[in-house]
Amino acid sequence: MRLVIAYSLVLLILLSACRKGERINMDRNAKLSFAKDSILFDTIFTSIGSTTKKIKLVNKNIDAINIDEIKLSGGTSSPFSININGENATNKNNLILNGQDSLNLFIKVTINPNAKNLAFLVQDSIILNTNGNRQVIHLIAYGQNAVFINSGAITVNTTWNSTLPYVISNSITIKNGIDLNLLQGTRIYFHKDASMIVEGNLNALGTITNPIQFCSDRLEQFYSNEPGQWKGIYLKRTGNGKIKNAIIKNASVGITSDSLSVNANPKLILTNSILKNMQVAAYIGYHSELIGFSNLFYNCGNYLIYAVGGGNYNLKQNTFAGYNLNFARKTAALSFSDYLSATSYNNLKLDLANNIIWGNLNNELDIQRKTNALVQVNFLTNLIKTTTTTYNVNGNILNIDPQFTSSGTENFELSDNSSALKKGSNLSADPYFNVYLNYDLKYKARVFPSSLGCYEKN
Repeated sequence: MRLVIAYSLVLLILLSACRKGERINMDRNAKLSFAKDSILFDTIFTSIGSTTKKIKLVNKNIDAINIDEIKLSGGTSSPFSININGENATNKNNLILNGQDSLNLFIKVTINPNAKNLAFLVQDSIILNTNGNRQVIHLIAYGQNAVFINSGAITVNTTWNSTLPYVISNSITIKNGIDLNLLQGTRIYFHKDASMIVEGNLNALGTITNPIQFCSDRLEQFYSNEPGQWKGIYLKRTGNGKIKNAIIKNASVGITSDSLSVNANPKLILTNSILKNMQVAAYIGYHSELIGFSNLFYNCGNYLIYAVGGGNYNLKQNTFAGYNLNFARKTAALSFSDYLSATSYNNLKLDLANNIIWGNLNNELDIQRKTNALVQVNFLTNLIKTTTTTYNVNGNILNIDPQFTSSGTENFELSDNSSALKKGSNLSADPYFNVYLNYDLKYKARVFPSSLGCYEKN
């Protein structure tokens, strides 16, 4: 007992002798601070890429802390390497960091981007364990060659192709009067919160075998259906768009359009494309114009289409599937209104033909007239899930399940006994028929009476 007391007294004297800032703080709340928890290496790799970045670990506490472990998760097999205060190591244990002091981690990545089996994103992480706290610094590097765009504007007519993917950080603006032409197979990857702003003309013309892709740069399986990873495409007042055979996914809003066209061209022609996994909506229009044929819309947080302040909407042979894999949606999948605000309202013209408008809610189509503006609605042979019985005209089918092949696995083709088979009106006289409406989403010839929706089954 005397020995224990003596040992305790000695320890107490030693601890009290430590200078302020060197005493070890064992409190669980005492942990490391650092500026950011993700390090992105966005170097353009052209041969064997190698670059170094620094992150500072700070002890903001008055007393010292013991860092139990600093570890590179991938160890010696990782393409990343770390240097801890001048020493190369994959892990380090029991480092004392004095109060109000810091240490530097230098992180290096070495990648051969020409390796055919290399993932587009190469990732690892640094694990920090202190006083029972586990902190993680994510390491991300591009593993393939790409064209990297960190903000900027397109000021001359430009063509992008499928040779390399385009990776956009922040935003890219197509200036007024300028064309950006996207050839078949073009891949555009957006970093977190990035966007494409269209003041000129976006011409994105893919093919059924080589669609154009607009999506997040996080290509791991975990993020494949994650919404809200980038902001979306924004058509400004002077902007126009033509999008065919494209996949637009995982944004906050897929496409936002804020006005009618200011020239003879339609504001937006969207055909044979898939829009999915948006945090808010696939399309938002503010007194705008959308010509949409043979598209598939599904899994969006609030709306598939939200169009307010009037405008012109010509929608034929689309499948609007209001099935929400990630959201508890409470609003109709399609919402149209003449009203934007007390001082902003306009005429609404809406043409709906041969569409499927279906989903989890009892009412998936909401058309509101709140002002004296003209609301002109033309319905022709649509299948609609609705509580509005007056839509039961012109061959529309109300509240009969279209019987998709498997909505749970995102297969919205029609089963053999679907009520939507051979119910479509003949659209061969439509001025857009020979350019857009004559083929379905899979480039199958449309035969009338057609199947409703974007997939033909004959």
